[in-house]
Amino acid sequence: MPELLDSTQRQDALENLIGWSEADNGKAITKIFEFKNFKQAFGFMSQAALKAEQMDHHPEWSNVYNKVDVTLSTHDAGGVTELDIQLAAFMDDVFN
Repeated sequence: MPELLDSTQRQDALENLIGWSEADNGKAITKIFEFKNFKQAFGFMSQAALKAEQMDHHPEWSNVYNKVDVTLSTHDAGGVTELDIQLAAFMDDVFN
């Protein structure tokens, strides 16, 4: 099982991500991605879903038209791990 990141590790990791913030008292990270339209949002979700399946690490997310609200946490570990940081970085790369 992946190890939890402590507060300093989480903050260091967040500095290397774009627009992510802590949520749920440090037990998750979150970001809202905004696209030009639904088609772009859905394409983003498709790419992220394939990566998440490959990692066997799945996001909590919702989509309304052109926005995708993402929360990442490693539930088995009870908080944020390197898996969450890796998936967040992948999502940032796809978005940009």
